[in-house]
Amino acid sequence: MDTSLAAAAPTRDVTTPVPVVSLSELWPWALFAVMLVVLLYFVAAVPDNTIHEFLHDGRHLLGFPCH
Repeated sequence: MDTSLAAAAPTRDVTTPVPVVSLSELWPWALFAVMLVVLLYFVAAVPDNTIHEFLHDGRHLLGFPCH
């Protein structure tokens, strides 16, 4: 039996725990993301063309239609 491939394979240390993100650490980022999406929606609804043009390309990059 050829063991050269088995020796070259990377091994994972099973004693190292996988980091877990708790909800108490996640909720501020989720709230920030929701507020950003709501802000982009209201900025798109403003009829002022200056704000629209300033944020136009960023909205398209995020997949938000404005036309």
